Amino acid sequence: MQPIQLFDLASRQASWLSVRQEVVSTNIANANTPKYVAKDVTPFSAVLDQSAPVRMARTNPGHMTDASQVSDDVDVVKAKLDQEIGVQESGNTVGLAEELSKSGEIKRQYELNAALVKSFHRMMLLTVRK
Repeated sequence: MQPIQLFDLASRQASWLSVRQEVVSTNIANANTPKYVAKDVTPFSAVLDQSAPVRMARTNPGHMTDASQVSDDVDVVKAKLDQEIGVQESGNTVGLAEELSKSGEIKRQYELNAALVKSFHRMMLLTVRK
């Protein structure tokens, strides 16, 4: 019997979302800290690309390479500078509106993740009952 990859994928995304929420919360908490540089995490697609079981081979120098070589762990990186606020007088780069928007996005992604797992679990239970 083949293992079900959806639960593993959902677990990885939930872990990634947890790390991202922690980073965003830290950014919000340090919004008034002088010289604090906002942070973010590598995109989940980069984590997926790294964990892909089969990679395409580059057999010709003209072939494109995979530019997102990231470890299995989620990396915290310096966030892109928000063009709306830029660097404040204190040297801080946190934009509260952007961070709150990220927090809402994380919430929506987590809710979608949980709903998909719940639906798939229900589907599996229905197949076992019959």
